[in-house]
Amino acid sequence: MKIRTFLTAAILATIASASPALAADPINGRWVTQDKDAVVTVSKCGPSTCGKISRFIVAPPEGVDQRDINNPDRSKRNRKLLGLPVLFNFQKNGDVWRGRIYDPKSGKDYRSVVRRKSANELEVKGCLGPFCQTQIWRKAR
Repeated sequence: MKIRTFLTAAILATIASASPALAADPINGRWVTQDKDAVVTVSKCGPSTCGKISRFIVAPPEGVDQRDINNPDRSKRNRKLLGLPVLFNFQKNGDVWRGRIYDPKSGKDYRSVVRRKSANELEVKGCLGPFCQTQIWRKAR
């Protein structure tokens, strides 16, 4: 009986110690955008979480060396889109992550909420005031 109790306690301790790691980074991974034009890699960036364009599925008009030409800040227009953070300053807030999302096509950034819908789906919202647009990003293979 003591062995079974010990084993049960050991299994529960293992599960409990693994759970915080899973809960801490539920949005991390490689995700294909809804338009299927890029892969965004979400990971830890210093004290927050960010998502960078890691691969183009459909090359932008100027090719893979496309610059951030639509950015309203002239000093940032020479940045390459490849490797550019499009999700930034994300912090866990309950079961969602809150931060900012950058749209290189418009050069604007918005308040954003990201939520893991399933193992293969990420719900990404960009909001301007009370109005939000939602996309579903799928796990990259």
